[in-house]
Amino acid sequence: MIVVGSIVIRVDDLASQIHFWSEALGYTVREPIDVDFALLHPRQGAGPNVSLDAHPSERVIPPRMHLDLYADDQVAEVTRLIKLGAREVHWAGRPTGADYVILEDLEGNRFCVIEAPAWSGWDVRAKDSNDV
Repeated sequence: MIVVGSIVIRVDDLASQIHFWSEALGYTVREPIDVDFALLHPRQGAGPNVSLDAHPSERVIPPRMHLDLYADDQVAEVTRLIKLGAREVHWAGRPTGADYVILEDLEGNRFCVIEAPAWSGWDVRAKDSNDV
């Protein structure tokens, strides 16, 4: 068996990205934090870790890989993420009525917020958070 253990995001400013992604995902930081690496993990329940790797890398648009974040209330989550510093990315190729909004973090790392109130994983997430 194999599972996704951690998704790694290259960053320039480790401290600001720790703050953004911790707040965005409701994650906490595993201590100690290295000078160039931090691992974030869910405060409650299960889910993959997000690792922040402070090493220079070339930004590629469109990115070869991005996160899809599922939201039970997309409008509220997009608003919250923008207040944290995310920016909306407007893409001419986005279909009318698409169930996603494209955002980017403080350094331009793109991710999508998917409208997913009927996602089957919400029940598992709620159970996991009640078990903690």
